[in-house]
Amino acid sequence: MNEVTARREVVAARGIKVTFGAVKALDGADLVIHAGECVGLVGHNGAGKSTIVNVINGGLTPHAGEITHAGKGGQHGISAARASGIRCVFQELSLCPNLTVTENARIMHAELAGWNWRTKARALVERKLQDIFPGHRIDCDSTVDDLSIAERQMVEIAISFAGLHEKPKLVILDEPTSSLDAGLAAQLMAYIRRFVGEGGSVLLISHILGEILSTSDRIVVMKDGRVVADRAAPEFSSRSLVEAMGNVVREQEWLRSPGKRGGAPVLSTPPRRGHGLAFEAHRGEMVGLAGLGGHGQTETLLDLYLSRNGNWWPAREKEISFVAGDRGLNGTFPLWSILKNLSIASLRNLSSNSIVDRGREASLGNGWKKRIEIRTPDMENHILSLSGGNQQKVLFARALATTARIVLMDDPMRGVDVGTKQEVYEILRAEAAGGRTFIWYSTEMDEIRLCDRVYVFREGAIVAELVGDEITEQNVLEASFAGGEAA
Repeated sequence: MNEVTARREVVAARGIKVTFGAVKALDGADLVIHAGECVGLVGHNGAGKSTIVNVINGGLTPHAGEITHAGKGGQHGISAARASGIRCVFQELSLCPNLTVTENARIMHAELAGWNWRTKARALVERKLQDIFPGHRIDCDSTVDDLSIAERQMVEIAISFAGLHEKPKLVILDEPTSSLDAGLAAQLMAYIRRFVGEGGSVLLISHILGEILSTSDRIVVMKDGRVVADRAAPEFSSRSLVEAMGNVVREQEWLRSPGKRGGAPVLSTPPRRGHGLAFEAHRGEMVGLAGLGGHGQTETLLDLYLSRNGNWWPAREKEISFVAGDRGLNGTFPLWSILKNLSIASLRNLSSNSIVDRGREASLGNGWKKRIEIRTPDMENHILSLSGGNQQKVLFARALATTARIVLMDDPMRGVDVGTKQEVYEILRAEAAGGRTFIWYSTEMDEIRLCDRVYVFREGAIVAELVGDEITEQNVLEASFAGGEAA
């Protein structure tokens, strides 16, 4: 990246103010992005990151402030942003699920015209997928609805970076690795560095601070709708980033409890597909599911859930709660309020004579709002009024608010800020100490290391069991690729 390229503005937002009723989403925020740089954008959930992204990409008109493209003001909106070479990969993916990958590419790239547009679109996406994620196995003729959430994220990233005649000038990535395993995330970070090295620009939003620190040239920290820090990436450390966001750094990890396997397991299944290791979880344990994404972890969670619940009629006494990983598809009820989304799993305990006690329901909601810090002025607001991370908090609170003694979690911390994660980890440990059992699939190694035991998956089966100090990134990766069994 040379100095001339670095000083050329791609887009600039200065003095931006946006309010939603009494809430100041942005309060005079400034964000300038130059050609040939990767800017990391961090902040707690509700800090204003998604709002300023929507201003830059033209989806939201600010109430005050100025937006310029390449140093020129005037037009604003989605069309103006796209004409200026700005693309955006949203945390809540925007692909049309009933269309194929190729057809989605045609929607995003109007220049794919003519009688053979389908052939050109397929080639464009396949080429970019291979460029960013070499070795992928995505069929571009597949319907998006048939893809895993990781594959959908890969497709949207590839479509956004692709260009038929010219490459985009700026690609905004909002939590782009939230559904990707460590290998795919590393491939994406490597591609970002290549793209920036060739003069492109990236705005990278992530709660995985290691990605921000290793990939960004400059880091911008937001808090309560304002930019509170804007410095070169080497000037930050993980500690200083967390502190700039307004959180307290906690040095101590959980103390694992290796002696919790006494007695009969509370949940168990035989070896999947007839080979590998059997699964079992004991009272008060935190059991992690690890390995490369898409190798049977989510399917195992579903099998465990259905082993105690009917597919159509719920059990009378709730034994298991489930925190979904894809909140847009099978987590939130988008037309309902925040409170209704939280309380839906606890209605039996909030009812008398089949009538919901609204006072008890409101008390439940307000209690969890404070405990897990759901950032909203009113729990009666629609769930979609929340940022993605705050929506995830609601799903997490929904599961913990029940009386279920077993909680299944399918990558539940996607898009949740580091401060909230630390608080949730403490809640989990307290609940586990009280006898609750957690079975936790996560794509983040930092979370896997917090578990008492870890099962590593490969090709749909459990190939290794790691206990205590054996739970390291090296051991997980070795088992993921070698596929050797371990007792």
